Amino acid sequence: MILGISASGRQETRDESGRLLKGVNDHMVKYVLEKTGEPFEYVSLAGKRISGCQACLACAKDNVCVVDDDWAAIRDKMFEADAVVFGAPNYYGTINAHGHAFLERTFSLRHREAFPLAGKLNAIVASGRVEDNPAEKFIRQMFRSNYMAEPVGVVHVSGIAQCYTCGFGEKCAAGAVVSRHGFLDEIQPWMIPQVQPEVYKKADILAQRLGSVVRNNKK
Repeated sequence: MILGISASGRQETRDESGRLLKGVNDHMVKYVLEKTGEPFEYVSLAGKRISGCQACLACAKDNVCVVDDDWAAIRDKMFEADAVVFGAPNYYGTINAHGHAFLERTFSLRHREAFPLAGKLNAIVASGRVEDNPAEKFIRQMFRSNYMAEPVGVVHVSGIAQCYTCGFGEKCAAGAVVSRHGFLDEIQPWMIPQVQPEVYKKADILAQRLGSVVRNNKK
């Protein structure tokens, strides 16, 4: 089983015509999973209670985090999975808070050289800034700290600014809509950025590679 985790707080939402309105990260993680050809499970961190590490060190004795929230259940799914596809967006030049908190908690797995995620296959979906993406950098850093395998690949995808669906974007001089289109009477559907065909092509290649590695490891 391949586990997909989207750290975005925005789940995939479409209009009547099928145009993606928000949730690009969510959408691309699911897309990669579906294209691997392997059984998969998808988890969204949206609405989950996941706090950051409390630095209590209670995990030092047994590598089990004692913070009572939704993190442990997803951790267990990571243990069971043959591979993990982790996606997160770039917020203000860093990984978003959901993604940071989730990965930060893997500190609880590092004591006394336990490293239960060592060698775990993985792939990354990073949305937001495409070049030099800080979300990708942080995910890689945390995966390396757990001695997980080098990512099979990375999908970079431009996000859809919240300004397009906040309800005020057409008149807000501080937002992305006005900066790109000027002041508007109404935001037209064609103005909302969509995932480009070349991104899907790269996602197809990544998914095929990941699925092949998982299948070969089962032989």
